[in-house]
Amino acid sequence: MKSVASRSNPFFKSLIRMHQEAGKSGKPVVLEGIHLCQSWLATGKSPEWVVIDRAVEHNVEIQQLIQACAPERLVMLEPGLFKSISEVVTAQGILFIVTLPQDPPVLVLNQNCVLLDRVQDPGNVGTMLRTAAAAGVRLVYASEQTAALWSPKVLRSAQGAHFALSLHERVDLPALMQRLEVPSVATTIQGSTDLFDTKLPLRCAWIFGNEGQGIRTDLSDRASFRVRVPMDTTMVESLNVSICAALCLYEQRRQHSAAQSSSTSQRL
Repeated sequence: MKSVASRSNPFFKSLIRMHQEAGKSGKPVVLEGIHLCQSWLATGKSPEWVVIDRAVEHNVEIQQLIQACAPERLVMLEPGLFKSISEVVTAQGILFIVTLPQDPPVLVLNQNCVLLDRVQDPGNVGTMLRTAAAAGVRLVYASEQTAALWSPKVLRSAQGAHFALSLHERVDLPALMQRLEVPSVATTIQGSTDLFDTKLPLRCAWIFGNEGQGIRTDLSDRASFRVRVPMDTTMVESLNVSICAALCLYEQRRQHSAAQSSSTSQRL
C-alpha cells in the first residue's frame, strides 16, 4: 500500500490531475463514494487505484472494499489531503480510479434507447440515466455538447446506473436515426400530440433535447412521433427535461404493461 503525506508528492499531484480530467475522452474515470465503488466491483472489474482517507480506514464498508482490491493498488492519504481531490461536501473518504472498457457498437438498433441531444446539465443527465435503467432501457446515445456521461457530477446523480447501461458519447444523432429499426419519438411542443393520448410503440428511440432550446429541428423533423407532456402554462413555461424523460419512459412502460395484462386475461 502506498502512503501519501504531502501535497507535493508526485502521485498526489497526478491524482489532482486525474480528477480534473475525469470523464473526458480517453481519460480515467473517478468513482467517489462507497456505493459507486461497490457498483464497480459488482461488474467484476478491478480499479486501477483505490484512494482512501486514513481518517475513515476503519469504516466497515471501506474495509470490505479495501479487502476486495489488490494491495498494490491501494493509496492511503493522510488526514486533510482527501478533501483536496473530493468534489463532495461530506466525503466518504474513498474513490476508485478506473479505466472504462469500450462498449462495442450496436449494429442492429431494434430496441428501446434514449438519445440525448445537447442536454448540458450534469444533474439532468445523471437523473435521466438512472431513470432509463430503472425503466428497463439499456442503450443511451449522447450527442456532442451533452454533459460528459462519465463526469463526476453525472456519476453522482446516476448513483450506479452507468453499470446497467451501454453508453455512447459524441454520437452523430441524425446519422444514427437513419440506422434505427424502431420508430423514434421526439419530445417537442411543435406539431405534437398529448403523451397520454398517444399510442406509444413497444420499442422506440426516445429523443430528449437541450434544456433551453429543445431538440434540433433536423432530429424532430425525422421523428416518427412527436409528443408533449400536458401542463398548465400559466405559471411555468416548460418541464425539467429529466422529469419529462421519466414521464415518457414510464408512460410507455405503463401502456405496454397494461396491454400485456389485458392479453393475458383474455387468454385465461
